[in-house]
Amino acid sequence: MTVIWTQNGIVENDPWVSDVTGADAPKLLPLAEALEYSQDNAPFGVVLQPADDARALAPILESVAIVALTFPAFSDGRGFSQAMLLRQRLGYTGELRAVGTVLLDQVPLMLRTGFDSFEVHHAPTIERLVEKRLPGIDLHYQPAADKTDAGTGYSWRRTAILNG
Repeated sequence: MTVIWTQNGIVENDPWVSDVTGADAPKLLPLAEALEYSQDNAPFGVVLQPADDARALAPILESVAIVALTFPAFSDGRGFSQAMLLRQRLGYTGELRAVGTVLLDQVPLMLRTGFDSFEVHHAPTIERLVEKRLPGIDLHYQPAADKTDAGTGYSWRRTAILNG
């Protein structure tokens, strides 16, 4: 079973699920195809693999409705870096989706790096997300895409200051 989850809950009839087919189905394209896609005003999305350079999307980013970042394994965190690059350096404001091996422990960190939606296959993770039982992370020392308020403790620690 595969579900699409956002902070609002499970998304029903999501058009971007990879197994949706048909003439009216929006396209989720690999990076190479997306860069050559002739836009016929139909919405399209891009699936980035961990080794893909997200900066290559810069010329077409305004036209991209969704970027799906692939997590092939729990231990592969390159999608986190791609998400931060897309959100902070490239200014992407569209939907960011985590696909592949998405487990509950990663979801709060994925939200902090700018992910909006998650394609989840893992049954225990789905159960906890449906129940809205995310693991908590109370203090953050790094800046993030989600603009979480800084904690009041640990005054001796320093965080990066981003000059906009």
